[in-house]
Amino acid sequence: MKRVTLRDIAAEAQVSLATVDRVLNGRSGVSEDAEARVRKAMEVLRFKSQTVEASAAGEREYRLSFIIPRGPKNTFMVEMRNYVEMLGGNMAAQGTLLSVSDYGELDEKELTDVLAAINPESCMGVAVVAIDSVPVREAIDSLVQKGVGVVTLVSDVTPSRRFHSVGPNNVGAGRLAGSLVGKFARRQPGSIGLIGSMTLRDQADRRLGFEQVISREYGYLKILPVIDGRDDSTVTIEVVRKLLREHSDLIGLYNIGAGNRGVIEALEESQRKDDIAVVVHELTRHARRALVSGTFDAVINQNYKIEVDYAIQALKAYVDSDVTALPPPVQLDIYMRDNLP
Repeated sequence: MKRVTLRDIAAEAQVSLATVDRVLNGRSGVSEDAEARVRKAMEVLRFKSQTVEASAAGEREYRLSFIIPRGPKNTFMVEMRNYVEMLGGNMAAQGTLLSVSDYGELDEKELTDVLAAINPESCMGVAVVAIDSVPVREAIDSLVQKGVGVVTLVSDVTPSRRFHSVGPNNVGAGRLAGSLVGKFARRQPGSIGLIGSMTLRDQADRRLGFEQVISREYGYLKILPVIDGRDDSTVTIEVVRKLLREHSDLIGLYNIGAGNRGVIEALEESQRKDDIAVVVHELTRHARRALVSGTFDAVINQNYKIEVDYAIQALKAYVDSDVTALPPPVQLDIYMRDNLP
């Protein structure tokens, strides 16, 4: 009896290979109609999980690795890593083998060492949350020259020879934050504090978009120089405390990266949270509580599950030499207290 392949299911359902893969592995990003067609095709073809090929290209295994910053202080990255590890257990039966490595957040040397240690004999593709620097770019390019596909995840490295970048339009995210802070400020003049790390491309892009909007549409607001919170809540709390001490006219705060717990604690102890418009990124449990309490006004969120799914899709596209299977940019959501999921 002829074995059922992913291509057979995709052809019968009239969907892409990536869609079939997502349905089989229970991942997000598939419409109800597409999932129903895939399920129906599986019935028509008498699909059995043990008879499906490990991939659409024969018995090929996809040996993929993720490199994610470690540490308990960045909730978004912790949740992303947990999701990759969960998927690894679910996807192995279909021939997608996932591994996870980590490095100290913003530690350029450790990241380049991890990239250099990737073995092309055991790894086909790497998804990395990267630092935007020359040594990291060189490490990525060296890995590509050895035949390993590289996808940047969340934050890009340019120029580099990476195959694809998975994440949102971060200049657009910064513009969105600028519009929100400007509107929340209610046409009052004052200073706007910015916290972020310019060694990360996503945060540098967000700053650019933010400043474009504020300078063009809210010229009466003064943007203060960016202060590096190192994506660390213990550093960020001191940064925000200093801003509050030195700028009595502070009416807006934009945390470009992580460290939201530090922002929350500093604002709440100051008793000034009701006077300052605060926009941050990522709807973690801490950010959610701050929206409910009124400490934060808005959270711009990127779905880490979709980003991981897209990274896997992009790396499989690299292995299969199929650029038509590359995923789209990640969409952003805006959450306020009244529309929390």
